[in-house]
Amino acid sequence: MEIYLDNAATTRCYEEVLDVVARTMREDYGNPSAMHKKGVEAEQYIKSAGEILGKLLKVSPEEIFFTSGGTEANNLALVGAAMANRRAGTKIITTQIEHAAVLMPAEYLKEMGFSVTYLPVDRQGVVSLEALKEALTPETILVSAMYVNNEVGAVQPIAQIGEILKEKAPRVLFHVDAVQAFGKYRIYPKKLGVDLLSVSAHKIHGPKGAGFLYISEKAKVKPQILGGGQQKGMRSGTDNVPGVAGLGAAAKRIYQDFEEKVARMYELKARFVQGLGTLKDVRLNGQPAEESAPHIVSASFLGVRSEVLLHALEDRGIYASAGSACASHRRKESATLKAMGLPKEQREATLRFSFSEETTAEEVDSCLDALRALLPILRRYTRQ
Repeated sequence: MEIYLDNAATTRCYEEVLDVVARTMREDYGNPSAMHKKGVEAEQYIKSAGEILGKLLKVSPEEIFFTSGGTEANNLALVGAAMANRRAGTKIITTQIEHAAVLMPAEYLKEMGFSVTYLPVDRQGVVSLEALKEALTPETILVSAMYVNNEVGAVQPIAQIGEILKEKAPRVLFHVDAVQAFGKYRIYPKKLGVDLLSVSAHKIHGPKGAGFLYISEKAKVKPQILGGGQQKGMRSGTDNVPGVAGLGAAAKRIYQDFEEKVARMYELKARFVQGLGTLKDVRLNGQPAEESAPHIVSASFLGVRSEVLLHALEDRGIYASAGSACASHRRKESATLKAMGLPKEQREATLRFSFSEETTAEEVDSCLDALRALLPILRRYTRQ
């Protein structure tokens, strides 16, 4: 029996996603830039996906730009916005708990002469609004904050950040990495005061290698990939029709019966958290379960190194992760847990469990049973 509890890393594709991806490869395989019938048929998939996403976000389809995923979307947002607005200032503000796809572009921009301020977070992983207010200067041109932290599920005060910027710095662009939030929350960028929003398909049961960046029509962004001028010159390169079509199908499906899906994930999360509470020396990280994202639970199992427990669970067919999938293979210490002030012993004993609408109560219970059996053995082994 396989129990997959690593949905924050990636999700299994919906059947309709598989169908449309296969159809665009097998039948409607034309280049959407071509003028003939096959090209027009392919282009229709791109237009349809843009319309679906525009409707979900309540923005114009013309403000949706397809990318190869969340990483490219974040790079285009940060580097593109910084370069386009350099004359207005060179200061960028982000947080200490961002994904590497934001932190690395920020480091790159520092090398290019920009200054970057990293806002602290509290013990629950929530960014300080007071620190944001203090960090804003006339030189600030961009603020970037993730909607949901990918390691602990902490939800950031995006609406409040938007209000602060509207009041104190209306010309500053606001970028939100919504990779872990899209499909879990109803997100309306214009209402939130968000100018740039990154999303990845494979987190919402779509294909890998596809995503998009919402760019407000008011935002100035310099293209980072130059070539044939596709997507109004913002992101050149032959359109990834299978990926974009799959993204559109996944986005449409994930928001059907949306409230019921989210409520069910919160029920599973509460069941899991309650079960963890019965285990000895287990610490939950981040916000209380009902305040954080519906699909992520971060827990520290004191006395057991995370990789040891991870592989012990894997031997039983249970898949979780030791943090961000994008960094886990490097065995690099979690910047998020460190920023939250967790002691080293706790940081090194942390696993992330993440659910989807396909996760069952039986799977959650089986994982708890496995933890109940494994922890005493592994702790005894560690002490020896």
